[in-house]
Amino acid sequence: MKKASIILMSAIVLLLATGVAAQQPDSAGCKDHPLFPTRMPDYRIEACKVEEYGVYEFSSMKGSTAKTPVEGRFTFLTYSFTGQKASEPSGLAVVRNYEAAIQKVGGTILGSEPARWVNGKIVKGGQETWVEVGKGNGKIWLRIVEKKAMEQHIVADAAALGKDIRVTGHAAVYGILFDTGKSTIKPESAPAIGEIAKLLNADSTLKIHVVGHTDNVGDVDSNIKLSQDRGTAVLQVLVRDHGIAAARLRSHGCGQFAPVASNDTEEGRAKNRRVELVKQ
Repeated sequence: MKKASIILMSAIVLLLATGVAAQQPDSAGCKDHPLFPTRMPDYRIEACKVEEYGVYEFSSMKGSTAKTPVEGRFTFLTYSFTGQKASEPSGLAVVRNYEAAIQKVGGTILGSEPARWVNGKIVKGGQETWVEVGKGNGKIWLRIVEKKAMEQHIVADAAALGKDIRVTGHAAVYGILFDTGKSTIKPESAPAIGEIAKLLNADSTLKIHVVGHTDNVGDVDSNIKLSQDRGTAVLQVLVRDHGIAAARLRSHGCGQFAPVASNDTEEGRAKNRRVELVKQ
């Protein structure tokens, strides 16, 4: 009888322990993304991160090293399996589940490596959302970027730019925005470029170098060319739209070689992606 009681108690303890493991709560403050309100069985959210404005580089097709950086509201969720190892879904099952979920809401699969990862793009109601799901070691990693332009709070001011140039010989301009990986100037950059024109019109003797800078995402040669192209694009707008004499301007590109902050964080990379005015 005593032996039977011990066996019964051991069984109860085992069942309780199993139940606790299967019902572990999500980490505080974490929740499923509205795009995927359900999840794979027996997974909990182990960690979460949300950046109102961040960037993630999405993988391309298998065998390709190319990546596509997408900026916007960035959500990163880590799911951890809490069930018995034998019942853990395979990587292929996870990939196929998310592929179906993306397609069900009208999304397009952009790349995948069955049993490891899949990514896709969903365009709905004018909102472009990118998704990447990875699987391995009892985890599922879900990264979502709801693409959007950065809300510009800091706008260049002609007086402040002039002061910086007088004191230090150069001035950083953070209100000039470009399409990701391109030299195409976004429309919201007009006020900042207008302030540069105001600065130049106030002092007809001032000549400046328009210098483009990038973060360290991408290879060095591409960043040098991109920064040069961006400096040239700003110069062309000043000449074409504001009547600044081309002889007063020269464009250059420094690529990633003159950072003003660490490239290890998105905040730092955003500061490094800039245009600077340098007195000739």
